[in-house]
Amino acid sequence: MPHLLAVLTGFATGLGLIVAIGAQNAHLLRLSVGAARRTVVAAVAICAGSDAVLIVAGVLGVGVVVQRFPVALLVARLVGAAFLLGYGIVAARRALRPSDAALVAAPAPPGAPDGTATQGVVLERAPRAATSARTPLLAMVAFTWANPHVYLDTVLFLGSVANQQGPALRWWWVLGAVGASCSWFSAIGLGGRLLRTVLSRPAVWRALDGGIAVLMVVLGLRLLLGA
Repeated sequence: MPHLLAVLTGFATGLGLIVAIGAQNAHLLRLSVGAARRTVVAAVAICAGSDAVLIVAGVLGVGVVVQRFPVALLVARLVGAAFLLGYGIVAARRALRPSDAALVAAPAPPGAPDGTATQGVVLERAPRAATSARTPLLAMVAFTWANPHVYLDTVLFLGSVANQQGPALRWWWVLGAVGASCSWFSAIGLGGRLLRTVLSRPAVWRALDGGIAVLMVVLGLRLLLGA
C-alpha cells in the first residue's frame, strides 16, 4: 500500500508540474496535428524520455551541481530566450502566410496509412511546407533542454521531493512522476490528431500559429528578462 501511494503521489505531483501551456507543449500540439505519426511518436519519446532522465538525475544529486554552477543556468536562459524569440518570429510568419503551413484536404488514395484519412480526405501540408522530420525533432530537443526552468522544476524540485520519500519509496515515487510525463505527452501527441479535420481550414491553422507566436515571444522575453 505505501508503494502504491508513493506512485500515485509522484504521478499527481509530476502531472501538476507539466500540465501547463508552455513552449514544449505548444510545439508538440502543432506536430500532433500536422506531422507524420512516426514524427509525433518520436517527439513524445523525446519529451517523456527527457523528463525521466532529468528526474532520475535530480534523485541522484545532480541538482546540487546545478545549484553550484549558476552560470550554466544563465547560459541556458540566454540560449533558450534566443531560440523562443526566433521560433516566435517563424510562427508569426506562418500566421501571416497561411498557405505556407496550412493543412490542405486531398482525396484519400486507396490503402492510405492509418490515421491519415478523415471522412474521405487526407490532410497534407501545402507543397511549400514540406520539411524533413529532423527539423521539428531538433526543435523539440531545444524546447526541452534549452529551458532553464526544466532544471529548476524537474531536477531540483522533483528530485528533492522524490528523495524526501526515503530510500524505500523514492523510486516508486519517481515511477509515478515519469508515468505522468508519459501519459501527458502521449495525450497531447495522440489527442491532437483528433483536431486534424478542424485544422484542415487555413483560417484555424493561422489562428493556432498566431497564438503560438505570441506564446513563444512572451516566454522568450520572460527568459531574457530573468522572470
